[in-house]
Amino acid sequence: MAVFNAFSISSSALTAQRLRMDIISQNIANVNTTRTADGTPYRRKTVVFAEREGTSFSQYLSEASKGRYLAGGGVRVSAIVEDPSPFREVYDPSHPDADENGIVRMPNVEIVTEMVNMISATRAYEANITALNASKSMASKALEIGR
Repeated sequence: MAVFNAFSISSSALTAQRLRMDIISQNIANVNTTRTADGTPYRRKTVVFAEREGTSFSQYLSEASKGRYLAGGGVRVSAIVEDPSPFREVYDPSHPDADENGIVRMPNVEIVTEMVNMISATRAYEANITALNASKSMASKALEIGR
């Protein structure tokens, strides 16, 4: 039944966006972490999404050209990757992690970027809740018709 597919798609998106918000929160919490377990500053992490089903874009295009439309299967987190951008360097000779020139390597986390990403994830989460509620409302109305 298509309604249950809609529930599944929305729930997968809610789960993915919640994980994205968790990773963004972790980045914000470590904005000043200059030393991790491996001795380097904290490196910013990002979430990579992928389609949950194995249908590729070319398959969607091929089916659409024949007048048939495939429904997506939702989203999944395919990886959590570290941002390879360089660390920020700050002059602070009093810092315990400063080198001989007084330079401290700081995490590559920009708080403004993380806040924008958090707002984006929150809006996506809210949009998926709206879609889930609409699907729920349609299923309820369909059941009422059967009375």
